[in-house]
Amino acid sequence: MDIRVIHCDYLIIGSGIAGLWTAIHLPADSKVAVVTKSGLRESNTEYAQGGIAVALCPMDTPELHKQDTLEAGAGLCDEPAVDVLTREGPEAVHELIDRGAQFDRRNGTLLYGREAAHRTGRIVHAHGDATGAEVERVAVEAVQGMEMVTTYEHTAAARLLIEDGECVGAEAIQFPSGQRLRFVASSTLVATGGVGALFMYTTNPPVATGDGMALALQAGCTMQDMEFVQFHPTALAAEGYPKFLISEAVRGEGAVLINNEGRAFMRDYHELADLAPRDVVSRAIHAEMRKQGGEYIRLDFSPIPQARIKERFPGILEGTRQRGFDPLREPVPVTPVAHYMMGGIACDLYGSTTIRRLFACGECANYGVHGANRLASNSLLDGLVFGKRAAGRMSQLEKLATDKRRRAAGRPAEPIAAGDEAWCEEIRRVMWEEIGIIRTGEGMREALGYLTELCSRIREEIAPSQAAMEAANMARVGRLIATAALAREESRGAHYRTDFPHPREEWRRHILITLQPGGSLGIDYRPVATY
Repeated sequence: MDIRVIHCDYLIIGSGIAGLWTAIHLPADSKVAVVTKSGLRESNTEYAQGGIAVALCPMDTPELHKQDTLEAGAGLCDEPAVDVLTREGPEAVHELIDRGAQFDRRNGTLLYGREAAHRTGRIVHAHGDATGAEVERVAVEAVQGMEMVTTYEHTAAARLLIEDGECVGAEAIQFPSGQRLRFVASSTLVATGGVGALFMYTTNPPVATGDGMALALQAGCTMQDMEFVQFHPTALAAEGYPKFLISEAVRGEGAVLINNEGRAFMRDYHELADLAPRDVVSRAIHAEMRKQGGEYIRLDFSPIPQARIKERFPGILEGTRQRGFDPLREPVPVTPVAHYMMGGIACDLYGSTTIRRLFACGECANYGVHGANRLASNSLLDGLVFGKRAAGRMSQLEKLATDKRRRAAGRPAEPIAAGDEAWCEEIRRVMWEEIGIIRTGEGMREALGYLTELCSRIREEIAPSQAAMEAANMARVGRLIATAALAREESRGAHYRTDFPHPREEWRRHILITLQPGGSLGIDYRPVATY
């Protein structure tokens, strides 16, 4: 099939805040290509509700923010990474404001919300509960106003191009035309977001199929901490995929979880009650649901003044009403769902991966900042801080040599690996039931066997459909998650095993996975970084 070759200085795969913020900070005299498999604004960033955690309040400091992040991470955060996030966060948010982000204020002063595991209010938010949409708006408008950036929508990256141990770009397919594109670039950034669409119940949009992680794995990158998938405690228990998120900020304002007897139960599970870390709250809700025969539990908004609900949570109020519920009148049914991926492509504090000229940023990356359990509202900050750092390091690399560009551009067409799109629903079921909130050794072994078999059945096609490509990526990333989860013989943060229900000090280390010749997965470890 004919391949259209596109030369650029920098290739960005993904259009959430991590990818776009990186693009914004690349040299103005460069040529940047942004590739995204859906519309430019379709990403997890767009749907983020709660806000951005940042130490801007006079009563707060980056050090306090750092301590909360470390505590939430359950002993697996790398301290230097957390230090970078919390120390550079204020400047990043100030820049976002300077670029036009309209965060909520009262009498000209920023308003700060509070969420679980934060010792103080430090969450800046926009339009009540539409922070992600506001952040994405600012980033998209900035990129669209830059002549140096060309965007390629509805274009799915299919393979990273590796020459002499360096990444020299990527191949992609435009849908629905099937046109193949080959991007030849001096530096490539993977910023494709998370893996929520691997699970039966999630708040993530359907595009979150772990594509960037699968691409990096196949290219030879090391993956880190893939067992840690965060489950958000409170999505609306109603029909529809994905599930409608009810931000943790609602509980930060005073809402309370209650069982079918109307009793607030979180005090039974943690001293912080409804503001306990997400992993604790999710498991507590799961336990209460089991006691009730599998029924959802409810979130009671009544402790919050109704005027405050209308001001702070207009999107949640409208969204629940559209689905037949009214939090102003009665508690709404909620359930935990897959929400955020803490694991990802192993990289340093500038986004450099184990392959030269290949970078990663945002939810698909792992610099050790979130540990075993991400602190609420640290995700958007992650994309801002590390996106700018990645841009700085990418711009320091010399341009790709002419002979290497020529070789990459002249490569013959190769088949694109694709799966069977009918796999998707079964993968989601297996991941939810066996690699979900509560895990068992037996269940994970069965899931790993199934996912390994799927990976071996991935066939080679010249022009696969987007759904078939996503199914192949889901199988590969699901296998990574199952492998890491089975290897970690303890419970820590978002990873909970009934056969190893407690944390073990010997497992206070990162799990690294690489693809071996022949298709097996190799496992290694590294200690948690401290000062």
